[in-house]
Amino acid sequence: MPRLDTGGLHVLGVRHHGPGSARAVRAALEEIKPDAVLIEGPPEADALTSLVGELEPPVALLAYLADTPKGDTPRAGDEAGGAAAGGRPLRVAAGDEAGGAAAGGRPLRVAAGDGWAFWPFASFSPEWQALRYAVEHDVPVRFCDLPAAHTLAERVARAEARAEAEQEKDGPGEEHQEQDREKAPRQDEEEAPGQQAPSAAERSADRVRVDPLGVLARAAGYDDTERWWDDVIEQRRDDQPSPFPAIADAMAAVRAETGPERGREARREAYMRQTLRRVLKEGHDRVAVVCGAWHAPALRDVNDYPIKDDTALLRGLPKAKVNATWVPWTHGRLAADSGYGAGVSSPGWYHHLFTAPDRPVHRWLTDAARLLREEGQAVSSSHVIEGVRLSETLSVLRGRPLAGLDEVSEALTSVLCEGETARAALVHRRMAIGERMGAVPPSTPMVPLQRDLTAAQKRLRLRPEPFDRELDLDLRKESQRERGVLLHRLRMLGVAWGVPRHTGGGRRGTFREAWRLRWEPDMDVALIEASRWGTTVASAAAARAVDLAADADLPALTALTEQCLLAELGDALPHVLSLLTDRAATDSDVTHLMAALPALARSARYGDVRGTDGGHLRAVAEQILRRVCVGLAPAVHGLDDDAAAEFVRRIDHTHDAASLLGGDAADEWTSALVALSRRDTLPGRIAGRINRMLSDGGLLSADELRRRLGLAMSPGTEPADAAAWLEGFLQGSGLILVHDEQLFGLIDTWLLSLPEERFTAVLPLLRRTFGAFDAPERRAIGEAAARIGGSPRPDHSVSERRLVDADRAAPAVAAALAVLTNGRSHA
Repeated sequence: MPRLDTGGLHVLGVRHHGPGSARAVRAALEEIKPDAVLIEGPPEADALTSLVGELEPPVALLAYLADTPKGDTPRAGDEAGGAAAGGRPLRVAAGDEAGGAAAGGRPLRVAAGDGWAFWPFASFSPEWQALRYAVEHDVPVRFCDLPAAHTLAERVARAEARAEAEQEKDGPGEEHQEQDREKAPRQDEEEAPGQQAPSAAERSADRVRVDPLGVLARAAGYDDTERWWDDVIEQRRDDQPSPFPAIADAMAAVRAETGPERGREARREAYMRQTLRRVLKEGHDRVAVVCGAWHAPALRDVNDYPIKDDTALLRGLPKAKVNATWVPWTHGRLAADSGYGAGVSSPGWYHHLFTAPDRPVHRWLTDAARLLREEGQAVSSSHVIEGVRLSETLSVLRGRPLAGLDEVSEALTSVLCEGETARAALVHRRMAIGERMGAVPPSTPMVPLQRDLTAAQKRLRLRPEPFDRELDLDLRKESQRERGVLLHRLRMLGVAWGVPRHTGGGRRGTFREAWRLRWEPDMDVALIEASRWGTTVASAAAARAVDLAADADLPALTALTEQCLLAELGDALPHVLSLLTDRAATDSDVTHLMAALPALARSARYGDVRGTDGGHLRAVAEQILRRVCVGLAPAVHGLDDDAAAEFVRRIDHTHDAASLLGGDAADEWTSALVALSRRDTLPGRIAGRINRMLSDGGLLSADELRRRLGLAMSPGTEPADAAAWLEGFLQGSGLILVHDEQLFGLIDTWLLSLPEERFTAVLPLLRRTFGAFDAPERRAIGEAAARIGGSPRPDHSVSERRLVDADRAAPAVAAALAVLTNGRSHA
């Protein structure tokens, strides 16, 4: 086998997302001056490297199937392959334990969609600095990892195999499914083409390789892998020699103990070597390869691996059509807490270390002091000076080359926050994550749906931001109404950029809307997935509504009708209303009818705010309400306590809907409640709730209410039934007891008449009833209870005045008066 000339080959093994690694890569490239750069990542993105100069990190490469599987939507933590610290890709098997190596190859075993994968980059990512160097110096740059076409095809094949296996087993129980997951080979243990399955010893070796940096850290006398890496690499001085030869040698030593790679990792390294061979054969004299530290020996010693073996590993791999693009990313999604296996604990700190021109600790604590002052805390420059001194002292005592985040955080807590950990934690979280969102230029490849949304965001001045932002809209103003329509349409498509925020006052559906906005990076993938419904947000949302309506039951159809109105989907609304009318006429389940009514009533009442004719909606709603009135009495027969509680909730919602509709249908509902209240076989909670509704509506006199309460509390009634009646009656508010002393007296008499064992039995029910009230209500009820025995109403004004001791306050008043007097004289 002819050997390649590797004299000009430089393999830079890195840990992804580290400021020291990023600076070291940049310095090495400036010294090497390569004529070709290879970077671990999907080769489908080679055509996108020309956009690097226009991107604002953090960003991510997104590879997705050209024909995205229907029904899959990404979730937080779906970051994928190639971005692991040592280069291992995303493990898509949800529920797998975390494993692999951090900087040397940490696998990203987090739940992910089978049809896409992300490769995130931050300004402090070594790969990003390599990309920037290549573009700025007009050096050819390629991605050299296993193509996403193979990666995603393998995922889909495995997902289909799992689905078929579950179907064949005819619904195995949880225990069997767990056993199946334990028996199934993990991706780093998969059988490669032409190879036997790994033995138990080989699998044991895989587990030894879980964290090669941990092995090196322990060898160096560290019990904390992260601290060792920070001290050795991330906080190294720029005047120190390049760390990459030592990193490659260290990883080679660890790999010698664990044995050769198998399965997917072997295929990835084989593809990297094949790409490297092609570049070397093209005549490039100085080639720089930026990859995960774990892979560095396998590429540095490329001549030690036979070409035929690598070719055999890559033969017969499944392949799919894949598209790639750049999407904005956030620091929050780079954090390890987000579920990203190659994430860092504090991306904000790393960004600060990479961008601060000098004195990073001084600048960090100065920014912390500024944040504290914005929160109204008194923090002076002397606090910052002492904080810096404490940080540096702690780093010396701990034998660290520079103060790290731990030392700075302790100084922040002890000095700037004067020991108040809660205040320090708030500032630390904001700064340690340092939330920011990247940006991509308009020339970035996008599906038409994304472009339409981008144009709408610009026109409506709705900027996507990676943090929570509250938005209040007045729908009477055209521009604000269009904002609400856009957010509703996106929710129809499964893009929850905005979530309705329920404020304390007013009903839903009025001319005001309140939203909470937060843009997440995976929403770009959701848009790509939703692009099969249309090329614009409006057309896609309408098509999606029609599709959802096809299999929806009556409650879902009424909710969908309301969503169509809010989103102004005029093309979809007639079809949805037609289905709604048909289902309403044939559905005889009273609970379905009651569940369907509130949304329909809101739509009928408030549709005209958005210029929609609610006449047809009102007719359907009134039809449903009349059918509820007819079926109400049979529906409540024989309900147990839990079912009665659920039915009370439905009655409340139906009562609100009837109030919105008004007219004859509402009168029929009231008559149905009156008739139902006279029945003796009603469950206690339902009877109490209905009597309260009639009382609040002025349809039940005070004397009649006391009579009914007296019957419910009579000695012949089971205490549990009486307590249920009382719970239904007082649900929502207990202030009626404060204003009607006779009613309160009846309840008091009933409680005093209960034997001890029966009182003990109903006590939990009473606690549940009264515990649901707000503190002011409970206080007022307690005062009313005290008045039953003839005690006077407590005078809070007197008790509050007694809290001031004039004699003890006199010196303080005199001092304040002196200060004010002196101030006026100087003025």
